[in-house]
Amino acid sequence: MCSLFRFTSLAATAAAAAVCAALAAPLQAQELVMGLSTPVTSLDPHFHNLTPNNNVADHVFEKLVGKDPKEQLKPLLAESWKTLDDLTWEFKLRKGVKWHDGSEFTADDVIASIKRIPTVPNSPASFATYTRPITDVTAVDKLTLRIKTARPHPLLPNDMVAVRIVPAKLAAAAKSEEFNSGKLMIGTGPFKFKEYVAGDRVVLERNDAYWGAKPHWKTVRMRMITNAPARVAALLAGDVQMIEAVPTADIARLEKDARVSVASAVSNRLIYIHMDSARDVSPFVTGKDGKPLEKNPFKDVRVRQAVSIALDRNAIVSRIMEGQAQPAGQLLPDFFPGTSKRLTPPKLDIDGARKLLAEAGYPNGFAVTLHSPNNRYINDEKAAQAVAGMLTRAGIDTKLEAMPSNVFFSRAGKLDFSFFLAGWGAETGETSSPLRALIGSFNAQTGMGQANRGRFSDPGVDALILTAMTNIDDTKRNLMLAAASDKAIGEMQALIPLHYEVSSWGLRKGLAYTGRADQYTYAFEVRPGK
Repeated sequence: MCSLFRFTSLAATAAAAAVCAALAAPLQAQELVMGLSTPVTSLDPHFHNLTPNNNVADHVFEKLVGKDPKEQLKPLLAESWKTLDDLTWEFKLRKGVKWHDGSEFTADDVIASIKRIPTVPNSPASFATYTRPITDVTAVDKLTLRIKTARPHPLLPNDMVAVRIVPAKLAAAAKSEEFNSGKLMIGTGPFKFKEYVAGDRVVLERNDAYWGAKPHWKTVRMRMITNAPARVAALLAGDVQMIEAVPTADIARLEKDARVSVASAVSNRLIYIHMDSARDVSPFVTGKDGKPLEKNPFKDVRVRQAVSIALDRNAIVSRIMEGQAQPAGQLLPDFFPGTSKRLTPPKLDIDGARKLLAEAGYPNGFAVTLHSPNNRYINDEKAAQAVAGMLTRAGIDTKLEAMPSNVFFSRAGKLDFSFFLAGWGAETGETSSPLRALIGSFNAQTGMGQANRGRFSDPGVDALILTAMTNIDDTKRNLMLAAASDKAIGEMQALIPLHYEVSSWGLRKGLAYTGRADQYTYAFEVRPGK
């Protein structure tokens, strides 16, 4: 019971009660302050396919199709969808949706957004992989949309999960910097844009005219707190009411603290090693004497295999991730559609790695620089340090260079690196997403390989991916995607899977959140709890 004052009048008693209620229930202010782990690189919803960007964008802009926390599809701006024939999908759009400026949402807005995506200049990771299968988009009427594809494309609704819709009147001439300034931040979503300070915060206000369920929060402040201990300290001090990416070292402690709760979920986030397997000479690969090598060792599959079996994934999970991850042997955890039953995390085999290196012509190994972000993934720099140490013990002298994520992704997009640690979350909730983006041969026309920064390329793997994506039978398609993974990962080591992240969120008492497999931190899903 509050006992700040003792009053004799009814009015004074009521005033005291109001003060006490305000102190006891700060959530009634309806402002949510969130601590995000990674700065956004752009507010343009079509510029950079990066989870922190997409996460913020989804508060303002919406897609035709959404996902629940387990990545099951659900209607958003489209009320329903169906195939009319093997090459044609029809989407029925939601009635009564308004843009934040009060104008009406129509099929023309979807058409303009789909057309804009492949034209956005200098995109570090384009969304075009999700729109390239489309050959034509037409409006039957204001709320009926027909999309034609070059081949049967049963995953089109999954792809629409990644396509955020902007107003047609803005799309054609829209520039990324105009989104960042706030000028073009006009969506249909549950929140309206108010403020963006790069690297510091995003402020949103509730859209009281929203077509769907209104968020609990009138104002949302997204603070970008990249330092993990600082995020936890802010949560415990009450400076923020929710944080994402709870440090693994703090989870057990927070679970015992009556002031907070922890929500967790196994994610679709693969942490992996990508290698330059295309260039004859790679910039950060040398002999152990520091002199450039005549040929790039990562072009040899035996070297890539050696890298994989030199890594102790179980040690990374138990020691670096403190149990908040799962060892990875393929692109997604095996409960996702299209995964392989044959691929398991490779066992540590140092002697086998040295033997493979010798067979490939490197009996004494070689030297390489491993590049990594240091503020993007859970314990990313620590995991990279562990990888560097393990490879050095196997004969590949590995130096680590870690950097902020905005610098990392800019350089990775320019193919600056020979060997790097990164992550991928499957936006579509199934295996074609990482296969297309990370392993398919880079092709700006088809949208394949948009995040294939190692430039792995194999026509046989490409054919398996493309054939699978045209199969309308779900069971057969998933088997084909699994076969593509078997060849690309199991046989060719197109990239090296390390682990899948387990994501955690910390919340002040009185708040509740359901952990999401896609790792998104949605203010509109945060609700008052016990």
